[in-house]
Amino acid sequence: MFSNKTLYISDLDGTLLNDDARLSEYTKTALSRMMAQGLRFSVATGRTPATAFNILEGMEWNILHALLNGVYIYDYANKEYVSTRNIGPETVAIILQTLKRLNITGLMYRFFGGKQTVFYEAHAGEPIRLFMEERRIRYRKEFLPAESFFDVPPEGVTYFTLLDAREPIERANAAIREITGINASVSKDIYNQGQWFLELSDSGASKHNAAEYLRRRYGFERVVGFGDNLNDLPLFAACDVKVAPANALDEVKAAADHICETNERDGVVKWLQTHAR
Repeated sequence: MFSNKTLYISDLDGTLLNDDARLSEYTKTALSRMMAQGLRFSVATGRTPATAFNILEGMEWNILHALLNGVYIYDYANKEYVSTRNIGPETVAIILQTLKRLNITGLMYRFFGGKQTVFYEAHAGEPIRLFMEERRIRYRKEFLPAESFFDVPPEGVTYFTLLDAREPIERANAAIREITGINASVSKDIYNQGQWFLELSDSGASKHNAAEYLRRRYGFERVVGFGDNLNDLPLFAACDVKVAPANALDEVKAAADHICETNERDGVVKWLQTHAR
């Protein structure tokens, strides 16, 4: 049996998932067994409920999850959103003006009427179209076209995902960080060489705040976090123990207390089997 005073919280891509973006049978079986024995385990990911559900289905999850890097706190047991964080309409307008000036686009997420919708602009480039195509085929995810993001009602906008080469992403990140009330998170696309993400949300939405929320909600005394990419550093800042797989970026491994085996070798669950209590 495991203590109910410790939360173990993991990123998905590059950490808990293998290089095919799936839970290996070893990880799925071992993690299910440990959770049945009382392990308190959660997920903090940049994925949406639509794609995360397909990856995580078939598991008996016992803790709320943080999705879209903390924009949503989601209850998989009851298939419901516990909380959401929107970007204010005025701030959305400033973001759109900035993106237009930089000539960069991506995806815009909106949560309205209890439903999430994802929009893309007509002039979206090849990286975004490939990103959408993979998710349409693999997860049957729906994306809605817009001639311009300015045509989408700003109420309920929760998130932006921008995808480009590193230089334009870093240029956009520098500009976006001048906007008050926005959390900007840069991460490497681990599936497509040369591509980087810039993800935007309300400043209150982050993996850090999500981990703190779960700590308070359940009364955890200790939080152990697992991550591999730059957007996992805020999660690490909220954790008492930080663990990075051997495939993690150097910056993440430098911030970790422990290095486990790679995601391809089921590093997270093997670390849990040795260290969780």
